[in-house]
Amino acid sequence: MLPDAESLLAGPRGRRLCLELAMAADEEILWAARHLSYNLDPAAGRSRAMYTLSSSKEPEPVSAAPTLAELVSRINALDLDTVNSLVPYALQRSVNTARYWQEPDGEDALAATDAVAAALAHVAAGVLESPASQWWRDGFRPGQWAIDWRSANDRAPLPRSPQQILAEWGRKERADEARAAWERPADIRAQVGGEWWSIPHGLVQTVPLIPGGLSLVEDSLGWEKATTIPVSGAGRILEIRTATDWTDLCRTYPLEVTASRRHDWFRSTGRHGRWLIPDWEQAASEWDAVHLTVAGYLNSAGRALPVGPDTATVIAGWDPGSTIWLTDVARESEEQPRQFWHRPDNQDEWFQIRAD
Repeated sequence: MLPDAESLLAGPRGRRLCLELAMAADEEILWAARHLSYNLDPAAGRSRAMYTLSSSKEPEPVSAAPTLAELVSRINALDLDTVNSLVPYALQRSVNTARYWQEPDGEDALAATDAVAAALAHVAAGVLESPASQWWRDGFRPGQWAIDWRSANDRAPLPRSPQQILAEWGRKERADEARAAWERPADIRAQVGGEWWSIPHGLVQTVPLIPGGLSLVEDSLGWEKATTIPVSGAGRILEIRTATDWTDLCRTYPLEVTASRRHDWFRSTGRHGRWLIPDWEQAASEWDAVHLTVAGYLNSAGRALPVGPDTATVIAGWDPGSTIWLTDVARESEEQPRQFWHRPDNQDEWFQIRAD
């Protein structure tokens, strides 16, 4: 069963998707949202500025600033019959704008206001009825692809030895936590930061759809070349479909990261307290892989999720629809060849190319 509109709008990434869709579908919504979100952005007047462009040599008449009520009215009146093609773009924008190391940007803050969130329920219902969103609830399925952000000339194999990778990750996390507790200031608002991810790096991570998965990347470094590697693998796969699935994992295999995450996650969520993530090395004793559904991501990523009376967790840095392999059961498939992709400078679309 697909999540309902309330579930989609409970998460900052779900709300942002709906706002991005509305802005892409209507220029007046775009203008009003950009104007109103600027005033809510923590970087307003510093790293973010607002400009008005005009091709006319004559002075533009001064128009009244859009109001929140006007934006809400326009969103409520939005015709969603023709926006199905915009859903993948809106999902991509929601993922690309996620940030867990600083305050939410103006658009995220705008989408979280009561008035706009209520209006976006209309958009969310349309999104969930769209054919483009039907795969968001899917669990893990065969035919996975790993992404290597390198050119076709680099024939690097898939990462191996996940047990060693996870052991090194665990040692580093514990050392970072001890060092942060000693070195970082007690002031929760101090401008310091460091690790903010909830998942380990260096493991095999796969996606079900190519080229779609090339664009659903949090904290992307703007890569323009990619090699996609077909992967086969099976085993005990945990599905993260809801916030409860994630918090249960943290509760079963807790790893405290309060000192190393608290400054970043306070800025991104507003919560001050103890933080946990899964101890992935221990989780590998029960699970071969963990899959985050798109629906689970949109509902849960980026918000403080209670684990216990005084602990919480965040899903951060984990791309929607992707699977993390914790044990050595994933292999490069021989049924399909590797694929090679290129994205032109300053464009969103990926194009398949032939290897040299």
